[in-house]
Amino acid sequence: MDLIDQLRALSSRIGATKDMVQTEEATKNAMVMPFIQALGYNVFDPTEVTPELCADVGLKKGEKVDYAILRDGKPIMLFECKKSGGDLSINHAGQLFRYFHVTEARFGVLTNGLVYKFFTDLEKPNKMDDKPFFEFNILDFKDRDIDELKKFAKSQFDIDTILTTASDLKFTRVIQNRLAEWMNEPSEEFVRLVSADLLLGKRFTPQVREQFTLITRRACEQLLGERINERLKGAMTVDVLAPRPQSEAAVNETSNSEGIVTTPEEIEGFHIIRSILRPLVTPNRVVMRDALSYCAILLDDNNRRPICRLRFNNVEKLAVSIFNDKKEEERFALTSVDDLYMHADKLRAAVTGYLPASPVPGDIPAA
Repeated sequence: MDLIDQLRALSSRIGATKDMVQTEEATKNAMVMPFIQALGYNVFDPTEVTPELCADVGLKKGEKVDYAILRDGKPIMLFECKKSGGDLSINHAGQLFRYFHVTEARFGVLTNGLVYKFFTDLEKPNKMDDKPFFEFNILDFKDRDIDELKKFAKSQFDIDTILTTASDLKFTRVIQNRLAEWMNEPSEEFVRLVSADLLLGKRFTPQVREQFTLITRRACEQLLGERINERLKGAMTVDVLAPRPQSEAAVNETSNSEGIVTTPEEIEGFHIIRSILRPLVTPNRVVMRDALSYCAILLDDNNRRPICRLRFNNVEKLAVSIFNDKKEEERFALTSVDDLYMHADKLRAAVTGYLPASPVPGDIPAA
């Protein structure tokens, strides 16, 4: 399963259960360990992920870091955990500061299971910076966040590569925050700057400042709105140029969408199926189409190419119906969403029946 698919599945699960996680220990087990696992590190191998790593500092003995990621027996990344939703201000990073100073790790992560703040020593060698150079929110992330997070994955981890971009990331985040503040509440300096060529030497009186502050805010809102509309128009144009094939039954089914609720379990199951089928087809060809009584998984969003149906409306009695070579449903009970992996062969067989004998562009040959 790709990192983005794993994180989407984890995000769905955490979003549904975060209110149930009340302690730091529960946060580690339900949120932080799966996150570290998604990065490719084996949380059950102490030579790779060591919990409670001892990090004595001066007269302070027996202090321990929550998790240390090791490579060649040496720590490369430290995790300090707070309870779910806990305060992640710099005042609560004291232990991480001390651990960072006495180990060889170049990266420290402060997390509450929802937000992950990544620190390093850009300002002074061997002293952790006061501000993170990268933040990742498991409930609200973008594609560019995944691109940065991949650099910390086991398969791609390279200290020099991360440090090369860390400085730019830190400055970019600060500038973005400043621009967002100026768009919402333009500062006097910003208003002076953008209106300088318009005043033609006139004094910047309180009345002029008030007038141009309103104009500046309105101009920012309009510019942002226009950019959003341009992106939406582009997406709509692509959709019109490439209409999705649907049967009459599918159109009737999807048009009656009232009461349809796509659950976190269905989303998680969808991403698991995508990962299972990745050796055969690219993930974007596997599409989810929810209905009242089941959630259909289709190839190419084509109702004539059904793969399976997730019957997750009753979370206490999960089941999946997989289509065989005769387009007949074979139903299997599941004890959890992860049980879908037990039926990987049947899911792949369902897709194989729709593929041509020789590979075509867009298909990934089976290993």
